[in-house]
Order: sequence, then structure tokens, then C-alpha cells
Amino acid sequence: MAALAFTVAACGGGSSSSGGTATTGNTMVSLDGSSTVFPISEAVAEEFQKANKNIRVTVGISGTGGGFQKFCRAEIDISDASRPISASEVEACATTGVEFIELPIAYDGIAITVNPKATWADKITVAELKTIWAPEAQGKVKRWNQVRPTWPDREIHLFGAGVDSGTFDYFTEAINGKAKASRGDFTSSEDDNVLVQGISSDELALGFLPFAYYEENATRLKLVPVDDEKPDNGAGPIAPGPDSIRTGTYQPLSRPVFIYVSTKAAERPEVQKFVEFYLANAEKLVREVNYVGLGDAAYTMVGDRFAKRKTGSVFSGVNTVGVTIDQLLSKERAQ
Repeated sequence: MAALAFTVAACGGGSSSSGGTATTGNTMVSLDGSSTVFPISEAVAEEFQKANKNIRVTVGISGTGGGFQKFCRAEIDISDASRPISASEVEACATTGVEFIELPIAYDGIAITVNPKATWADKITVAELKTIWAPEAQGKVKRWNQVRPTWPDREIHLFGAGVDSGTFDYFTEAINGKAKASRGDFTSSEDDNVLVQGISSDELALGFLPFAYYEENATRLKLVPVDDEKPDNGAGPIAPGPDSIRTGTYQPLSRPVFIYVSTKAAERPEVQKFVEFYLANAEKLVREVNYVGLGDAAYTMVGDRFAKRKTGSVFSGVNTVGVTIDQLLSKERAQ
């Protein structure tokens, strides 16, 4: 129901058939997937439709994993993703004959947040995050002082992204060393606004969510800087922000986010026009919704990938923790 409501709000109604083919007099472009990428795609869709009133754009939310399922079944034109496509998803798309163009569109950081009343939580280390979120912590690490002895002997209430979310996949890989490896006894949701509500109303809460959702709710949440305890990345805890996310100094929780475009859909003029508009206006619109732009050089390389219809993934199967988009795309160009 939440996904449907957001889709209708983004496009003013309507529906699409397989591959996003229009079912009304207007042409249509369909996107679905990550709740993290949703605000970016929604902002682009709204601006695009102002100048292209005959093209309707639907933007849904079903999580990164859910979006890829629809994408590989050729039910949508574009998949929003807050992590790279996985090997199993590449195989699923190959099985159904769906080729794709991978386009990074912004940087995001995964913010560690608490309730403002949790005055004791002023910083946290990666090791402490693993103590909290490792699979073996389930049913055992239940109190704040089990994480750090100086913290209060009170229950800790955990909130995090749903298991179909790319945010969950990236966070668990960065903190626990393996995607989806996590305790299961926490409040999870594919809707980041649900996490905001839960953390902001619970003094004993700690959770992770996209930085953009923290920025939108900075008066309701408290940000906890993260120390990766690596001397080559500066000393002490670092808070996520536009500069620390773009430069990668907020580690290991800075990451790229993506759209994946079906090559068959890209043959349609309305889809090509929308994607070109997306890339041309991303730097401006990304910041308006509290994400971090890639910079001119990276957007030029991304635009080149789309113009040349460069299929496949540069990021899938690569440990993207600490790696910048410029590094990976430059390496691809040199090959």
C-alpha cells in the first residue's frame, strides 16, 4: 500500500504494462526499487514532467531487491538501487533476456542515529557497531552497557532497513563483512520514514538509515559520528556530511547509488529523453533532496556510458566500500 501511494503521488495516477508501455494516450516511463533513491527519482520525474507534459513517469518503492525482481521480469523500465546489482540478479536478468545499463547517480552515507535524549551516545566505532549488529548478537546484546561499559545499563532498541533494502545489504557488508549477515531481532522497514518515526519517539533507540533522511529530520534525530579506527583515514570519529561522503572519508558507510536502465526500454524515445534529463540535472536535484552529487567529471563518464549503451556492471562483484565512482569508471575507460 505504501508503495502504491508513493507511485500515485509521484505521477498523478495511471498504470503501465510489461516494460513500461503506455496504457493511455500518453507515453510512460516506469521506475521502481530503492526507497533511498526514490527521493532523487521523484524530484527528477517532477521536473521532467513540467517540460514534458505528454510523458508520464511512475516512481514506486519496493526496495532494491524488489525493484530488481520487477526489472528482470521486464515489468519496469528503470530500477532504482542503493547497491550494485548482485550476481544472482545479473543471472536472473540474463535468463529473461533483460540487458541493462548501470548508471551511478549520487553518493549517499548511511547515518547512525539515536534519539536526542540519548546523550551518552556521542560517537561509536565500527567494532562497536559489529558488536551490536553481528548475527551472534541476536538475543544476547540487549543493553547499552554491553556495547560500552560506560553506557547506561538500559535496554537498547534497534531500528534498521528492511532485508530487501540495498541499505541493509551495504550496511551488513560494511560492518559485518558479509551482505545480509545480521541479527534479526530489530525493527526493520523498507520505508525509511518508519525508521525515523521509531527512533525519534524512543529514548533508547539506535538505528541506521540513509543520510538524506537524517538531514530531513535533523531536529528529531541525533547523529552519531563513526570511527573506523584506521590511521590512514584521519583520526577519530567522523560524521557523515556532503564533504565526508563525497571524498569517502566517512568510512565505511559512504556509498554510491544507482539507476539501471533496460536497453530495450532505452530504445523508446521517452525513456532516452528521461534518462538524459536525469543525468543532465542530477547534480542540482540530488543536493535539493539532501544527497551528494558525483561531480562534473563523473557525470560526464556516466553520461558517456548511457550514450554508448555500455551494458553490464562495473560495480557488481566489487567491494565498493571505500571506492569512489571516479576510480571505477576511469578504470573502465582505460580498458
